[in-house]
Amino acid sequence: MKIGFGAPVSGAWATPENLAAFATRAENLGYASLWTFQRLLIPADGHADPPYRSVLDPLLALTYAAAHTRRIRLGVALVNMPFIEPVYLAKQAATLDVLSGGRLDLGLGIGWSPLEFAATGAVAEHRGERAEEYVAVLRALWSPHAAEYAGRFYTLPPSLMRPAPVQHGGPPILLGGVVPAALRRAGHLAEGWISRSATDLTRIGESVAIVRQAAREAGRDPDAVRVVVRGVLRPDPDGAGTPGPDGRRLPLSGSYAQIRQDTAALAHQGVTELYYDLNWDPHIVTPGTDTGGAATARATEILEALAPGAA
Repeated sequence: MKIGFGAPVSGAWATPENLAAFATRAENLGYASLWTFQRLLIPADGHADPPYRSVLDPLLALTYAAAHTRRIRLGVALVNMPFIEPVYLAKQAATLDVLSGGRLDLGLGIGWSPLEFAATGAVAEHRGERAEEYVAVLRALWSPHAAEYAGRFYTLPPSLMRPAPVQHGGPPILLGGVVPAALRRAGHLAEGWISRSATDLTRIGESVAIVRQAAREAGRDPDAVRVVVRGVLRPDPDGAGTPGPDGRRLPLSGSYAQIRQDTAALAHQGVTELYYDLNWDPHIVTPGTDTGGAATARATEILEALAPGAA
């Protein structure tokens, strides 16, 4: 199983200096990938979960990281399709793939925030059907040939988009979602599936099975479908960890040794890629926590302690 790292894009540690430094250090430590996520708006009263209160744009952040790295893959989990036209996203993704030398993984979701739907003028109805057409338009535009598409929701006149992505066929598309229909869509259409921050990792194998069965039904190799998990870390040096709803320790909480054991357990459930995401750590993202560099120091310790191959 490949191990990645969540880039500093949220809250106190999301500074230009940290984005460059953590991207470079993660690459040097052998992490396979670096990940961002999207949040456009929060309510004016400021009531939102800490990770969402201040978030850098995911593609611009990856472009900045690309300029400071050479090998590590760059992933976004996720860009919400209803909030951006497919032609515009196709151009952004192709450009980032060119600038990074073919290192982009493009995660896509269907959105959930009523505020963001209203603010962007997006349509919430038929999101599943729209997503299928959206993916088709992206792939048509990344083709080496002239693109054309006529669907129920999207129309693309005969056209070319250049420069083409470095990766043949364009950046790998990974779909999010938690309901069975979304899991099946990922298995049918995408190179992989991405879990969300609130996913119950003790039951991740059930979701993996749905995704892979859908791939099998579509005539695809189910073992070739990627399963990417956002690993929300809750390090606790004393090993007590964070209790879940049933009172048992949540996966990826506790000591570093326990987190490594949980990582191995996820691989046994069919996860192919896990990235440790500190953007959900209140000691790192909450405003005011980086007084004297405390948030950065904590993040650096965790990055190094859990690096692939670290004892």
